[in-house]
Amino acid sequence: MKRLNKFLCILMMLSLMLAISVPALAAGGAIDTSKTGSLNLYKYDITSAAAAGAWDAGSHVTTGAEDSSVSSALGSYAIKGVKYSYIKVADITAFNSFVGGVGSSMVLYSMPSGTASEQLLSALGISYSDAHHQVENNYYFTSDKLIDALASSLSSNSTDTKNALENYIYTQGGTALPETDQYGHTSATDLQLGLYLVVETAVPQNVTSTTDPFLVSVPMTAADGSGWLYDITLYPKNNTGGPTLEKTVREASESTGKNTGSTESITDGYAHTATGSNGDVMQYQIISTLPTITSAASQLTAYSFADNLSKGLTYAQNDVVVEFFRDAECAEKVATWNQADGKFAVNYGSSDGGSSMTISVTEPGLTEINTSSTVHDTSGTQRGYSGCTMRITYTAIINGDSSVVYGDSGNPNDVTLTWRRTNADYYDTLQDDCHVYVYGLDLTKEFSDGAGNYENVKMTVHNDTDDYYVQASQTEGVYYVTGRTANEEEATVFTPLEKKIVIKGLEDDAYAIKETATDEGYSLLGDSIKVVISMSEGSVCDTCNKATLTASGTVNGEAGEMATDGSSAHALITLTVTNSKGFDLPQTGGNGTWIYTTIGIVLMAGAAAIFFIVTRRRPGRR
Repeated sequence: MKRLNKFLCILMMLSLMLAISVPALAAGGAIDTSKTGSLNLYKYDITSAAAAGAWDAGSHVTTGAEDSSVSSALGSYAIKGVKYSYIKVADITAFNSFVGGVGSSMVLYSMPSGTASEQLLSALGISYSDAHHQVENNYYFTSDKLIDALASSLSSNSTDTKNALENYIYTQGGTALPETDQYGHTSATDLQLGLYLVVETAVPQNVTSTTDPFLVSVPMTAADGSGWLYDITLYPKNNTGGPTLEKTVREASESTGKNTGSTESITDGYAHTATGSNGDVMQYQIISTLPTITSAASQLTAYSFADNLSKGLTYAQNDVVVEFFRDAECAEKVATWNQADGKFAVNYGSSDGGSSMTISVTEPGLTEINTSSTVHDTSGTQRGYSGCTMRITYTAIINGDSSVVYGDSGNPNDVTLTWRRTNADYYDTLQDDCHVYVYGLDLTKEFSDGAGNYENVKMTVHNDTDDYYVQASQTEGVYYVTGRTANEEEATVFTPLEKKIVIKGLEDDAYAIKETATDEGYSLLGDSIKVVISMSEGSVCDTCNKATLTASGTVNGEAGEMATDGSSAHALITLTVTNSKGFDLPQTGGNGTWIYTTIGIVLMAGAAAIFFIVTRRRPGRR
């Protein structure tokens, strides 16, 4: 039933919109063979017009005559850059017959025998035997036979029929119309009378489905049957649309509790914002829904991603993987491409002080995307990986130095998708980005009397959330996180420089700062200092229209202050640690020993007295 409905729909479209049916000689008389004809085409974006309520399926029926109401309603939806080609496929002639004394006249289309006619008829699914009659080497067909054949072929296999007729135009030397202008218009003049095949051969980037090839008779009967139209105006329409693009990121390690480590799930911790520590591996993914591909004319000729990474991160390189899925959730995999396959190329470079990477689908890859039969059944209208989800994954490492932006400004990573269809002069782009946030600690060390030696202070930092000790290296008075260790003896020992311990490269976690040594005469901190860096949504990014992250912190459960780092706010949580003087203990050696001698004499004297009292004989006893 669905196939029948589709057939009837196409048949109606061809009979009404394309209007090659000429039921009989027009009331205005015989065709004037001394005239030539013209063809005007106006191309409109039916998808946008329908969405805006400017057009619906019953808004207009093409009659071949110019209709100012169409231009008025759809003029703002004109599509520039569509290319058509046309070719004359048959002569038009009046056929007169007398049967049983009754005469009749009808219009027929004659094709000479030969390779060209055979190729056309084969594409339509008919042959010479379907002709109304034959005169020598010429075969005469009715308009009904040609309409029905084209409708049936498009209904049973739209893509193959489109491709076959596009190929026919190409091999038989069809004439290219100028591409449609800003009004969506193109035209051909001084056309010899006859039957023409018109095929859409190239489209700009936003056209998802080409108009079906159509036949047009020059001249054609006026809608009211009053005469012949030699100057014909048609309004074929296109559906438009494009791919989608989304870029997300996550920290690679599942030990953070932010993901489960699944490499298959596109939602396992991936988001437009993520935090990490210096040295962490960040996993990026680019998700793009491929545009619709219906025939050779709507195939992709370019599909590339320009990725820019801020200078605070470095591409791991040579780990790009491209996957294709039937569904938006990326659960039903169709294919996996690796760099060695040659279906995409990766080029690395620099960009605005950072680094860049371009991922371009190569000719073999485009061929697979455009023509693969893995996804779509040959009886459908779509081809290749049309409508599939493309997933690109790669990794980058957060640097352990001053190139990282610490705080709310974040470390952005944007990607731009560029795609072209068969009209390579037209392209479009989509852009998306994500941000990685990194933070730090600004600890001020003080002694209660201001006299201590800071060089004798030693501290370690433990990440309580992920259970590791922080490792870092010092450059120009700042400690930059370089890694992590499970062993306390391998942890970096932090010592104040000019009263400060500044550590950059921490993510949003809970930390314990432990003082392991201090200057002589001062008390060690009794307990570790508990510091927590937390994240919340910040303002909306001007370029990406997504919520950014902002940091806050606590010190031993109390709200802490977040200091700026350069122009980036909320970058470093600040705290002050003070060592107090210890208890005064007696010195050993020299004059200091007199007190011990005195205490010893007193103790010995007391013991002797007690012994005397206990043991002396009482009076009256022996």
